[in-house]
Order: sequence, then C-alpha cells, then structure tokens
Amino acid sequence: MHIAELWRYPVKSLQGERLVRAEIGPEGLAGDRQWALFDLATGHGLTARRVPDLLWAAGRLRPDGGVEVVLPDGSVTSDDAVLSSWLGRPVALRAAADAPGERRYENPFEVEEDAERGWGAFTGAGGAFHDSARTRVSLVSTGTLGGWDRRRFRANVLLAGEGEDALVGRRVRLGAAVLDVVKHVDRCVMVTRPQPGGLGRDTSVLKRVHRERGGTLAIGALIAQPGPAAVGDGLTLVEEG
Repeated sequence: MHIAELWRYPVKSLQGERLVRAEIGPEGLAGDRQWALFDLATGHGLTARRVPDLLWAAGRLRPDGGVEVVLPDGSVTSDDAVLSSWLGRPVALRAAADAPGERRYENPFEVEEDAERGWGAFTGAGGAFHDSARTRVSLVSTGTLGGWDRRRFRANVLLAGEGEDALVGRRVRLGAAVLDVVKHVDRCVMVTRPQPGGLGRDTSVLKRVHRERGGTLAIGALIAQPGPAAVGDGLTLVEEG
C-alpha cells in the first residue's frame, strides 16, 4: 500500500485540508485537530454528531500558525461572535494548548441517526482534539472503502490498496515516520451526515458498518518515531527483533 491522499482537519468536525506532504509528530499530522469549537453553555466540545452544520464549514491554517474558519457563505472568520451567530449558540474557538483538562463531547446512545434514546457524553483525548488517546493518525484504504466516499470517514491517510485491518498490533513505516497501529476505529453517526459537494444524508452507511464490520472502519495509530510523509510514499512493516 502507498499514500494516495493526506488530510488534516485543523478544527474538529469541520472540513479539512488536502496536503501533498505532512510532518507527523507525537500528536499526529502537524496542525491536525489543534482547534475545536466549545459550547459555552454546556462546556462540551462540539462535533457533527450533535451539530451537523459543522461539516458545512472548513478549517484552514494561516501562514502565521493560527486558524480560520471558512463559513458556508464563503466568508472567513476566527471571531467567536461571528461563529456564535452562525451556529445559533454561544461558542468559543479554542486551541488545544489553551484547553487543558477533560474534554467532553456529546454522543448518541443509539446506532440510529435519530438517537431516540437521547445523548450521552464521552471524554476525548488530551493534546490535540482527537476522540481517542489511542488514535493520533487514522488510516483507511481504497480497498476497504469500496464504493463509500472517503469523506464520510475523515481519515488522515488514504492508502491505495487494501489490507490495513491486518496491521493492528503491528509497527509500520509511513514515509519517514514510524507508527504503532493499536486499534480499529469505531464508527458513529458522523458517517451518515450530509456534506458539501453532493454527499447526502445516508443512515445505511452506519448500519452496514455495524452489520458487516462490527462497527469499525479504518485503523488508528500512535507515533513511535516522528517524521515527514508525502503522497506516493509506501507503507511497510517494521520488522521486530
């Protein structure tokens, strides 16, 4: 397998940026999930599980290392008042470095999109705003996706080929970085959400993932050795011993 696409998502649950090359550090791709929007009334971090409108905006890094949000109307902002007006609730755009302590996000109890039994909350990772501390880079192959649009699964690395599921528990080299693949990635209502570019709401995606794949799709990895990776670089096993 080799890298077909690289993606970073500067703001959690917003659209991301396609890259040709990325530095992979201890928290994943440089700039990935380094900001998130927080609901000031509840204290929860916002995701498109609860607020699907997030997927209609995009986060992008500025040359000075900051971040800005491209709203659905094409306007660009980092202003909390503007973002609050867009979402219809008081929110704050926070950097991971400025959000120490426990991060809580809402999640539906049910597999079904309508979440008839209501919403609970889970605790996300420290550092970058990943859902799990056991996933700093996510990878999925074209073979696993089949006819599914890769945008639904928001992986950092799209691999050309197939067979990533067998890598869980193994150490791999991706470009100059070395990753420990530690888990399969659990899937939630996010994969059903509509997105720009003609991607409609589709509850069958999550049902099929649960029915055919036990609720997981893609693999999650931690960083054993930082380094750069680029489109076209191969993924190879690191021999142990």
